[in-house]
Amino acid sequence: MENQTILYMLVLSGLSDLPSLQLPLFLVFLLVYLMTLTGNLLIVLLICTDSHLQTPMYFFLGTLACLDMGYCSVTIPRMLFDFHTQTMLISIQACITQIFFFVFFAVSEVFLLAVMSYDRYVAICRPLHYTQIMHWKACVLLVLGVLIFSMLYPLVHILLLLKLTFCTINPLQSFFCDLPQLLLVSCSDTFINVLLILILVIFLGGGVFALTFCPYVIILNTIMKMSKAMRSKAFSTCSSHLTVVFIFYGTSLFSYFHPNAKDHSAADKVASVIYTVLTPIGNPLIYSLRNKEIKISFKRAVCRLIQI
Repeated sequence: MENQTILYMLVLSGLSDLPSLQLPLFLVFLLVYLMTLTGNLLIVLLICTDSHLQTPMYFFLGTLACLDMGYCSVTIPRMLFDFHTQTMLISIQACITQIFFFVFFAVSEVFLLAVMSYDRYVAICRPLHYTQIMHWKACVLLVLGVLIFSMLYPLVHILLLLKLTFCTINPLQSFFCDLPQLLLVSCSDTFINVLLILILVIFLGGGVFALTFCPYVIILNTIMKMSKAMRSKAFSTCSSHLTVVFIFYGTSLFSYFHPNAKDHSAADKVASVIYTVLTPIGNPLIYSLRNKEIKISFKRAVCRLIQI
């Protein structure tokens, strides 16, 4: 430590170091960000104003839309700022703050997707007991539980991060402050940090993964016993959720757990863009394009506006 200078500012590598690409990338991601906010806000407004959509399934979908708006707002505005200024500098405090909110929204989405799987299981496999099990109090408590736990989870990592010092001049190989990348530029012993990540990911992540996918084994078995008309409706409600789950889990697992994850190549950055930027804009598109009730509700809202 004697010959090492403690750093208070970090450098982000960004998506590209070519000056000619900064303005086009800025405009593209600004458009994506505005579309993400608009699409998710529209879903929230439809669910809040249309009585036909005020059911547990759409309550969870509205919550997911709110999380998506927060999730993309953690990374995209900072990315746009770096495209505009081309400085790529971020303070340690700002970096740790970004990590807290990024992990909070990411974990919230993971747990909410598991809750939505359970909701689909009850709706399809136990339809006669659906209103008794998924009543409003239960739905609100589930969401509150998800948010409270998701706030405590990153807090554990943040408390450990605050004890580290950073003295490596190597830039973070990402366009946002990512927890594994930040640990790589620390000159402190990060064994406890890494061990905690592994333990929580294996036990907690594995449990949530099972809670998300296991209900679909029972759901698919139940759907195959239904009539053709009921089967088509059940598939339409489940396919949207499964599409979102596969995109989120697939890109996240590729980015963090493939053999060369530490290298953070161009493919890793593409995967990061998908699960941090494109997934939040993809969710409202997937749910609106594949959901008849959302489309009908949108048409009703447009008609009301025209009549005004």
